[in-house]
Amino acid sequence: MFAQIYMLFLFNLNKIYIFATKSFKHIAIKKSSNMKRPHFVLVLFLIYSIQGFAQDQKKEQDIKAIKAMCGCYDIEFKYAETFSGKRDYELASGYRALAREWVELIQDDKDKLSLQHLLVVNDTMVIKHWRQDWEYQNQKVFSYDKDNNWIFKTLDSDEVKGQWTQKVYQVDDSPRYSGSATWIHSDGRHYWEKRTPAPLPRREYTKRDDYNVMFRTNHQEITDYGWVHEQDNDKVLRVNGENDELIAQEKGLNIYTKVPDEECLAAQNWWNENSKFWSRVRNSWNKFYNREGDFTLAKAVDRKPLFMHFGELEKNNANKREISKLIEKFITDATVGDKSGK
Repeated sequence: MFAQIYMLFLFNLNKIYIFATKSFKHIAIKKSSNMKRPHFVLVLFLIYSIQGFAQDQKKEQDIKAIKAMCGCYDIEFKYAETFSGKRDYELASGYRALAREWVELIQDDKDKLSLQHLLVVNDTMVIKHWRQDWEYQNQKVFSYDKDNNWIFKTLDSDEVKGQWTQKVYQVDDSPRYSGSATWIHSDGRHYWEKRTPAPLPRREYTKRDDYNVMFRTNHQEITDYGWVHEQDNDKVLRVNGENDELIAQEKGLNIYTKVPDEECLAAQNWWNENSKFWSRVRNSWNKFYNREGDFTLAKAVDRKPLFMHFGELEKNNANKREISKLIEKFITDATVGDKSGK
């Protein structure tokens, strides 16, 4: 592979010398004064053609790794707090859970892949779970601040060259976290890693009030049995005008073990029946995500969180106008605990 081998090219066309290093990222050209212009242009064309070929090969590897996360999996979720600098702090009890999940590829475009996770309970009951979108050389990202507030911003194109942005959404397709990094393919390993702030996980959302931001180091790696989502998490208390306070650190390990697709048939059938509704939901959200600056969601409207309202809309197969109207009720200029919805 061009991207994996150090190569030295030496062309002698009327005394032009081109030296290329790994992946052709650094090229030095020395041209004699009497060199003919057509030769010089030809060699430059050859170099950039090879460079483009190497980039395409790398992107194909990336796409293959992302798609490898699709399918039916038995999952083991494991979390344990490992450290706290607070003197009187007692490390929380470890958390462990088992689940089965179907990961459906719902969008497969040149520069964007979307993977929808669906939980399968007792082989028959299906619960829509989280979604991960992967966008190539994407500049639009969102970062969690605190208290249900996200900041949408645009990155420089040079900053994301060759990278994939992972955007993670909650069960109701509202934002969770995002980050841009490079997929690594080396020594037989295939992985992506990024540190990013996020809301509290649902396993602690209603149980903890001593921290309000989780800084997650997400490491997703393809394995011979499936894939692994490894996490190194900092539980942080963030207060305006003060430095972030580290409450505790946590290790997380979600192990996805591939099983036959037939084991997730209920989820596949459920998605076939409900995919059009959730496509309307995603399209409705997109217009609200096309922004710069703050984006705050109310935690509840009429004393019900957003995902509960969406459950009702799903049952009634709501149209896009009804979906957008619901989302608008939750978007607020200031963080509040509840809105009347009237």
